[in-house]
Amino acid sequence: MPRRSQKNVGVIGLGIIGSRVADNLRRKGFHVFVWNRSPRPVPNFVGAPAEVIEMCDCVQIFVSDDDALLAVVNQLAPALAPRHIVLAHSTVSPHSMRAAADIVERRGARFVEAPFTGSKLGAEKGELVYYVAGDEVALREARPILEASSKDIIEIGEIGQATVIKIATNILTAASIQAAAEALALTQNSGVPLEKFAAAMESNASNSGTLAMKLPKMMSGDFEPHFSIKHMLKDIQIASRIGLLDHLELSVTSATRDRLLEQMQRGFGDEDYSAVARKYFHEVRPARQEEAELELFERPAAIEPFPISEVAPEPQSAANENLESAPMVEESATLPEEKPLTPVENETLAGPTAEGESKLDNGLQEPSSMSGPEAEKAELAAEPAGVATEQVEEAETGRSRRGLFDRLLRRGSEY
Repeated sequence: MPRRSQKNVGVIGLGIIGSRVADNLRRKGFHVFVWNRSPRPVPNFVGAPAEVIEMCDCVQIFVSDDDALLAVVNQLAPALAPRHIVLAHSTVSPHSMRAAADIVERRGARFVEAPFTGSKLGAEKGELVYYVAGDEVALREARPILEASSKDIIEIGEIGQATVIKIATNILTAASIQAAAEALALTQNSGVPLEKFAAAMESNASNSGTLAMKLPKMMSGDFEPHFSIKHMLKDIQIASRIGLLDHLELSVTSATRDRLLEQMQRGFGDEDYSAVARKYFHEVRPARQEEAELELFERPAAIEPFPISEVAPEPQSAANENLESAPMVEESATLPEEKPLTPVENETLAGPTAEGESKLDNGLQEPSSMSGPEAEKAELAAEPAGVATEQVEEAETGRSRRGLFDRLLRRGSEY
């Protein structure tokens, strides 16, 4: 393919940042070719990453995570040549960034690590800040392209180090918003208007551009995504892993990660990361039904009782005290064995029966006025013809259970 006198620029990944970077490049006069995993109705959208690299000398990659970055770089690799510069803007682990650089450089092309800070508004205004690392000659050639969407470019050092800086700055960003959410909750629960807290922060030494932008939105429950929960969570998880590898205790990072994870699990991953305030403000929290579906988090205060059939029988020692409120024992319940009552005891405990009644409320047959062998013969005679032996055994078990129930009832009336 013949070399072109003017370099074209490719943009791969048209999310919140990538799409706005492409717009800025066009406004600055660059000829831009783009690709995204899901097609977009934008100018010069091509069919595959390899097509972008064939038409462009410099390609900017704005994809979300480690796997996506490595997948795109591998798709670019067959078409890479020494004239190409690949700029990787993803926030990924330093290891993945170095692996991507190795793939590109083995093909003779140049690689620039360039994670950035700045959200949707910064990208729209062309005010991102890039942290860059890589070959000095490649950085010099790529600088005009980076300047099209940035207000500052900070050179860091070797490949992988710029990513560490980006992760470290995001720890502060995410933790400050988590702290702001807690401060707002403390203020509101104390009966102080939130506007008073916002006014106090304007002249506070702890104030920042991030807090100035996020506080009003947190107070109003406006979580339109400028930097999503899922992406901030991914960055903070990378920070936690780096800390573990270096044997560092990052307690604030861990707490911030947990709060982001809560909102991610509740289905708010696409909202702005300032939505961690949902934990503390009821008017912007998810419905109770949504909360109940989450296994990782606290159950609602009111828990519905189990059906009676699922309640385990109370211990024998507590039966006397709670007999009146205890559920009826089902016929299928397993009861401890006990010595059958004598005819005299059975007749005394059973007491007189109402005329015409043949069964108790729980479906068990009422004890007969007959006792001993006569009662047993009468009960067996009442069974339909052809009763199997096991049914006779069930009748014996039923009488034993009825005897226990009657004894418990009698004992309960004595207290």
